[in-house]
Amino acid sequence: MNSTDVLLINPIDNTAVKNGLGLSIPPLNLMYLAGALEKASFSVKIFDDDLYQLGNDKILKVVSKIDPMVVGLTATTATINNALEYVKNIKRVLPNVLSVIGGPHTTFVPEETLIDEESLDVVVIGEGEETFVDLVEAFIKTQYKKLSKVKGIAFRDEDKVRMNGFRPLIKDLDSIPFPARHLVPFKSYELSGQSGGMITSRGCVFGCNYCSSSLIMGKKFRTRSPENVVDEVEELVFKYGLEDIAFLDDIFMLDKRRAIKICDEIKERGIDLKFVASSRVDTVNKSLLESLTNSGMKTLYYGVESGSQRVLDLMGKNITLNQTEKAFKIAKDVGVDVIGSFILGYPGETVEEMNDTIDFSIKLDPDYAQYSILTPFPGTPIYSQLKKSNLLEGNNWDNYTVLNSVLNYEKLGLSSKLIERKLIKAYLKFYVRPSYIFKHKYMLKVLADTVIRSFVLPKFKNKNPQGWYDTL
Repeated sequence: MNSTDVLLINPIDNTAVKNGLGLSIPPLNLMYLAGALEKASFSVKIFDDDLYQLGNDKILKVVSKIDPMVVGLTATTATINNALEYVKNIKRVLPNVLSVIGGPHTTFVPEETLIDEESLDVVVIGEGEETFVDLVEAFIKTQYKKLSKVKGIAFRDEDKVRMNGFRPLIKDLDSIPFPARHLVPFKSYELSGQSGGMITSRGCVFGCNYCSSSLIMGKKFRTRSPENVVDEVEELVFKYGLEDIAFLDDIFMLDKRRAIKICDEIKERGIDLKFVASSRVDTVNKSLLESLTNSGMKTLYYGVESGSQRVLDLMGKNITLNQTEKAFKIAKDVGVDVIGSFILGYPGETVEEMNDTIDFSIKLDPDYAQYSILTPFPGTPIYSQLKKSNLLEGNNWDNYTVLNSVLNYEKLGLSSKLIERKLIKAYLKFYVRPSYIFKHKYMLKVLADTVIRSFVLPKFKNKNPQGWYDTL
């Protein structure tokens, strides 16, 4: 008899960005699902294999001991192949388990994913909390007989793949339970600000060509109430002892009045914390940033993307270089650290425009710069355009790490090696500046650690860390 209804697994993430930075952060999406399942009175466990690093063979011992009725995995584009390997092995030892995958990748290619891997039973499409609860309830009660009634999934029905249609987005975000952080070994994660990640809104009213956010969570900006947001802040600070929190919303500051109310609520409750938030460069002003910094904001993330106005227009970004410069100046005037993100290799971009982006990033002089190569994830408008024009280098999803070239740049008059060299040049030119190193001496250790993690440690076999799975 199964003692656990659902086991949620976060597969190992071997992407270059994660490995280079050595990040280990709790799987927020799985904790949200677990919270919703617990509210519905299902028994749930989370196994974060990106933390424990067992791999899809050794994890079978864990799964067999837990013996769940349903196994759910999350997957990005870069991790989908690895996640499917987990499913294949798990179904081999537990053939009657319901295997489910959700996440941004499978949301846009659900039928293709099910066709590619016959051991996968269900794909959850889009927002998962209500869908996954309905799916688990239908399966546990009827063993496949009522899956056709569950909205928001694609599933295998004997030799056919069926789509059940989309589920309406959740209107009241306050009704969603807080992430079930008690189901992961919270103290084992590095970087407390990342460990304290939380989401206060969903949906994006903008439509950048390289982004799928508005297609997953909708074009309407849905928000949690300030009181509900700060209730979760209190949980992170007082229950989990965190001093740093990251608001992971795409556009935390779109509703300025709500952002200020959250700040006021933090101050009224006497909560002492530091937090990071993100914003477009055209949704900030000085009074807003002053309110945020007075409540604890220490770091602000701006999506800049390009130093060429022509390329910004190609991206559908709908911002100007002048707005970007003003936004950076305001942030520096109020004394907040700034992170800027930049994309290289956008289709139609010239070598000179890539150089302009690198130079513009140095001119803006953020405290940290993040560079990536244009990666057309499934579901994004640019993916559809490039696929139609036969400009994609196949569907090797493992390469979709934002540090690899996945376009056929030769057809655009460039080359993949050139784009990858530009990425290296960007990081070197920005971080290996005497003025930057003098101002940020601690970054020398960070850069050295990154080199060690990226090139030295992979040469050695890691021993599996001991964890709670030993006591199962």
